[in-house]
Parts: sequence; C-alpha cells; structure tokens
Amino acid sequence: MSRPDGTDRDVPVGRPFEPPDAGDLTRPARRNGHHPDPPAVPDRPVDQWDRRVAQGLAFLRRRLAGDYEIDEFGFDPELTGAVLHPLLRVLYRDWFRTEVAGLEHVPADGAGLVVGNHSGTVALDALILSAALHDQHPARRYLRLLGADLVFRMPVVSELARKSGGTVACNPDAERLLRNGELVGVFPEGFKGIGKLYADRYKLQRFGRGGFVSAALRTGTPIVPVAIVGAEETYPMLADVKPLARLLKLPYFPITPTFPWLGPLGLVPLPSKWLIEFCPPIPTAHLTDSADDPLVVFNLADQVRETIQQTLHQLLERRPDPFGP
Repeated sequence: MSRPDGTDRDVPVGRPFEPPDAGDLTRPARRNGHHPDPPAVPDRPVDQWDRRVAQGLAFLRRRLAGDYEIDEFGFDPELTGAVLHPLLRVLYRDWFRTEVAGLEHVPADGAGLVVGNHSGTVALDALILSAALHDQHPARRYLRLLGADLVFRMPVVSELARKSGGTVACNPDAERLLRNGELVGVFPEGFKGIGKLYADRYKLQRFGRGGFVSAALRTGTPIVPVAIVGAEETYPMLADVKPLARLLKLPYFPITPTFPWLGPLGLVPLPSKWLIEFCPPIPTAHLTDSADDPLVVFNLADQVRETIQQTLHQLLERRPDPFGP
C-alpha cells in the first residue's frame, strides 16, 4: 500500500531514501559502512632523498654528541652497519660478484668459531667475509675478527679494526668473546697465508700452534670451517722484496702486476670472482677436558685445515675462470 508521501517501500521516518552504493559510480564502494583507504602513494625520489639526508644528519648528531654505545672491545655496531659495511657491500656484491653458500651451518645464536683460509696480499678476505656474513645470514650476525698485532699498531687501521668489532688474536680475548656468545672469525695462516706468492695460491700454509682450537675447546664452541676462493687473484704477488720489507718493518713487500708500477692505482683490487662456502660445524663440547692435550689440539686443527683445503678444490672446479661472471 502506498504511503502518503507517495513511496512504495518502508523507509525509516526522518531518513531520506538512498539508492544502493553498488549502483552509484560517482562514489567509492563502502565496506562495513566505511570508505576504503586511499591507495598508497609511492615516495617520490625527492622524498626519499630528503629522508636519507635527515637520517644522515641524525646519525652525525648522535656521533658528535657521543650518543652511541660500544662494548668492552671497542665494537661500534652503529658505525659498522651505517658506514663500514655499506662500503664493503659495493666490493663484495658488485666488484667481486660474491656468491655465499652454507650459511645454514653458521649458528643463528650463541658462540661459534669461524675458521678460514687467508690470502690475497691485502687482507680483504676477512673484511668481505664479515660483511657478506652479516648481510646474508638470517640472524644478521656480526663476525668478531681476530687480527695480528701489526693491525693494532697502525694508527688509523687500529681504530677502524676496533670499531668494526676486531681484537688482537690471542686466546684470552678469543675466549672472552666466545663466552659472551659471539661469532668469532680467525685466520690461522696469518701473514704466511696473505704473503705467499701467486704460484702457491690456494695451498694452505701451516696453522701455527692451533691456539684457535684451544679457545674453542675451553669454551665448548663449535668450529665452522669456511673456504674463500677469489682473494688470491685480487693482488697476485709475483715477488717479495725481503730487504725492503725488513727496512720498513713489514712482514713482506709485494710486487704485483699493478704495484708499485701504477702508483696509487696499483692498490685497486682486480675484479676476480669470489666464492665463499661455510662447511658443517665441528662440535667440541665433548672435548672440553682435552683443551691442553697437544695431540687432540693438533688432530682437530688438522681436521679443520683438511676440510678447508678439500672445499677449496671443489670451489675451484666450479669457478674455472677467475674473472668470469
């Protein structure tokens, strides 16, 4: 029956009739009585640049005000993540085209001792390993590198090494880091590894007295061997001028295809292809009572060395061209 106002349907009193939203193409559709949120507008390049400038200024303000934290070894995570690793990222990702495998063997938390082969005349392998591990590991872990005394006697290099988490390669410092649950990186070949001639590339040198094994045994820390292919070709050492090295109090004075002939340009590393592979961890928790047993230490160090050497051979077969894609 028609109402007095002429309408044929019941309409709440005092409320004008509205047609269904679905038929009104001039307004956005409603859901549960609410208009949908407007579509997100992507940041313009100008907005992104403004945000980066603001973040950079905030970073500088904190640094100048001393509003940042370092640990007992001098490690500065903010500086490492904001300045040092981005610089290394350009090297390992774009220049060396680094491929990383076996990250599932690196502990997601707790202590771990990463042991690698050392090479390349300049110790770029330690820095590249540290940055690549942090960037690609699911837990974004920092690698606390153990370095030679010479590194910490050089004014600028020493400060950067401390800020990036490094410390002197000695058992007390290594054990403290491991007991704190840190991921520690060590290169037992030392200067014998990075200072060998190109003719001896990828032939592991002696692992010293196995001090890294003792540190792992005393703390029950698993040892993770890692093989690095590519560093040998960055600065191929053709000769070592020993008299000049003794004069300058250096472990070696390298002659490479580009240094010293090209001057400062000779310090630019060659763009070799890098492969890094982490091997399955070697447990030590069951051997903590044998930390002072020379035979146990030697056998374990030899096992780590042999694992790295075999993995190097496998990686070299996968990378027949040192400067390939």
